Amino acid sequence: MTGRIYVVPIHRPLTVNLQFLAETIAARFGIPSVVLPLNIDPSRAFDRFRNQFRSTELLAQLLEEAPADAIRILGLTDLDLFVPVLTYVFGEAQLEGKAAIVSCFRLKNELFGIPPDNHLLQTRLLKEAIHELGHTFGLVHCDDPFCVMRVSTYVEEIDYKGDDFCAECRRHLSRRLEKLGGIHLRKASS
Repeated sequence: MTGRIYVVPIHRPLTVNLQFLAETIAARFGIPSVVLPLNIDPSRAFDRFRNQFRSTELLAQLLEEAPADAIRILGLTDLDLFVPVLTYVFGEAQLEGKAAIVSCFRLKNELFGIPPDNHLLQTRLLKEAIHELGHTFGLVHCDDPFCVMRVSTYVEEIDYKGDDFCAECRRHLSRRLEKLGGIHLRKASS
C-alpha cells in the first residue's frame, strides 16, 4: 500500500511535539505518517461575531491542499474551533472521509487557570487526533467509557478515556483498514 497520513500544522507552531504525534499515529494505524506544512489560510475560517474559527472551512482547505498520496490528512492547530450548532469543538472530521482537524486551544490547562503541563496537553491532543482519525475510517462515538472513540464534551472526559480503541471499535477499524490495502491495526503500547 502506498500513501500516508499527513499531519499539518495550522496557524502558529504548537507547543506540542508534532513529530511524536505523527510517529504515534503511524504506529497506531499502521500507515506512514509525516508532518507536512501546507498553505492553510485561517482568516478564511474566522467568524468575527464569535471570535472563533469554523472547523469545517479548515477541513475544506486541508482537502484542497492534500497531496495526491494522502490516505488521510489531519490538521493540528491552536485556534479556537466551532461548528454553528456548538459553542466549541475539540476537533472535527469527515465521517468516512479524508480530512480531520484537532485544536489544542481548549486542551490547555491555562484556559482553566491551571499551570501549563505540556505532557498532559500532548496526551489530550493525541487522544483527540486518534478519535478524529477514527471518524475518518467510519467509526462513530462509542459507549465504552475508556474507548478513545467515546464522545468528549469537556476536557475532563478526554482525561478519563484511554488512547486506544475498545474491542468492538478495533474490529470495525481493522475491517476498514484491511479494505484500504491490507493495513493491520496495531494496539497501543501503554
